[in-house]
Amino acid sequence: MSITPFQALACPLDGDPLQRNGNAWRCAAGHSFDIAKQGHVNLLPVQQKRSGDPGDSKAMVAARQRFLDAEHYQPIADALSQAVLKSFPTDATLSCLDAGCGEGYYLRALAKAASEEQALALAGLDISKWAILAAAKQDKGASWLVGSNANLPVQPGTLDRLLCMFGFPVYSEFARVLKPGGMLLQVDAGPDHLRELREIIYPTLKPERTREFQMPQGFTRLHTETIRYPLELNGADSIADLLAMTPHLYRASAEGRAEAASLESLVVTVDVRLVHFSRNTQQAEC
Repeated sequence: MSITPFQALACPLDGDPLQRNGNAWRCAAGHSFDIAKQGHVNLLPVQQKRSGDPGDSKAMVAARQRFLDAEHYQPIADALSQAVLKSFPTDATLSCLDAGCGEGYYLRALAKAASEEQALALAGLDISKWAILAAAKQDKGASWLVGSNANLPVQPGTLDRLLCMFGFPVYSEFARVLKPGGMLLQVDAGPDHLRELREIIYPTLKPERTREFQMPQGFTRLHTETIRYPLELNGADSIADLLAMTPHLYRASAEGRAEAASLESLVVTVDVRLVHFSRNTQQAEC
């Protein structure tokens, strides 16, 4: 297995290709983005921020890292890695971006799953500087980028695979950066995901909304996998980490958070959907 940083970066200000020059990435117009000492680069201009510190907080990132390092979501990572690597020739370099990568868990799992003959060019992007800092500290093989899914700093038509894990898909951008025939692998929560925890922290659960699926422009849906299993959490810290790494922490009532904090064990249902999309061979207008 050979892991190389993804090189086809684009300037977030004008879209021109970026070239590495020493400890910075620069475009032809002279825009320059320094590489941090940990190895990552910030490609999120201030004018594209909605707040001074967007995305997950440092505490949320730390909670997610502890939870994922305990391999609670290993079956999801295994299914995702298999989908990414399936049918890709071993004599070619597979380029893959995780759009909303958090602290890099799923890209690290992908690297471990690849065969010795497989070459991977990996990039992880997240709007949270704390997430990218954590990812860069753990892995030096991939390119780690602070950036936004709404304006991916990636050159058009350069990706074989794009991952969107419990994130915010921007299909027009995903279609722009994927090669024709490339794959988007999207993971979202199913109707029963973490139901037992949600029943504790909310007074009532809202009924699931049924809405007709609309195919994203530029894509064809190949198929959908369901990954479902019971997860036993032992210890208040593990339960606290699960709650802290999700938006449920801020949506829950004070009483619900207190009840969850009093638990020493909890069995929750993991229920997610892994959707395989193919980028249409005819590029859509962007």
